[in-house]
Amino acid sequence: MKTLIIGLIGNLILMGLCIIPTAAQTEVEIKGGQFFINGKPTYEGRMWKGKKIEGLLMNSRMVQGIFDDLNLETVYNWEYPDTKTWDEDRNTNDFVAHMAEWKSYGMLSFTLNLQGGSPFGYSQNQPWINSSFDEKGKMRKAYLARLTRILDEANRLGMVPILGLFYFGQDENLEDEKAVIRAVTGMRDWLLKKDYRNVIIEVNNECNIRYDHAILQPERVHELIELMKTPGKSGRRLLVSTSYGGGNIPLKNVIQASDFILLHGNGVKDPNRIKAMVQETRSVAGYTPKPIVFNEDDHFNFGQEQNNFTVAVSAYASWGYFDFRMKDEGFEEGYQSVPVDWGINSERKKGFFGLMKEITGF
Repeated sequence: MKTLIIGLIGNLILMGLCIIPTAAQTEVEIKGGQFFINGKPTYEGRMWKGKKIEGLLMNSRMVQGIFDDLNLETVYNWEYPDTKTWDEDRNTNDFVAHMAEWKSYGMLSFTLNLQGGSPFGYSQNQPWINSSFDEKGKMRKAYLARLTRILDEANRLGMVPILGLFYFGQDENLEDEKAVIRAVTGMRDWLLKKDYRNVIIEVNNECNIRYDHAILQPERVHELIELMKTPGKSGRRLLVSTSYGGGNIPLKNVIQASDFILLHGNGVKDPNRIKAMVQETRSVAGYTPKPIVFNEDDHFNFGQEQNNFTVAVSAYASWGYFDFRMKDEGFEEGYQSVPVDWGINSERKKGFFGLMKEITGF
């Protein structure tokens, strides 16, 4: 009987139906403009070329970590080249297997999204169905199980995932605003009950880009930020923000509601504009000292002294790498392009990780 009960509990956990608190090994805090992990500032004492690195959070856009496609008419697009089939568990397992390697270069954070991102890098139409939420806003258990594997490993490694909830092109799979609110409150309550203390939240990726629901758009998205910040029974709450499209500065309502500020460098060809974005963000009415984090930027030039990464750091802002595969590139390219090779095995990836290791001193 004891064996039967243990087996039943194990199955419930895998299905996401049984909530057991996670042993908190990693806890993130924000103090002023700095990130702290387990009571110490990140990259403690680190300087690079006269610039302060302590308190920053270097990251990469890895939004497809729990990707799946529930549309049988489009799932063939994501077949692995060796097996000629798509395998969502293989994708997540490969992700988890590479996390320690990423951290060894100084990467303490990565962005996941419960609705992924465009598996083609950029796309107008998204006929595939990749959503952790059903049309009513309830969490799909298979997605939850894959998410748990990643968050547990991040907790063990001392990493801080930036967990996004919604992605434009997929938010319309929720039938109405009530479903959006149900998705937010459900994920908030699950994270708090599991006692994940290493996760910070991006309500939606680029709130000013093609969202169907008004509450996910710039004028009202602060409502969801505040909702996500609601404390649990223990009094603890999550750290929350959201992002705008490349080159845009968040509006006052998001600046004031957010615990940290997310910026995107997509479309910013001149690195000096990256520095200007940081300065403009700090000048928005209502801004108080809080971390500024680029968690999406598709500009590289890592071999040049001045690039978007180095300029962000010089302005005391964290920076995040957005890597997608172009049509003529091989399987090893692109962390957003499905199927994903999660290794560090292209010149572009090696350039990012090498520079990050130099900057962080890992």
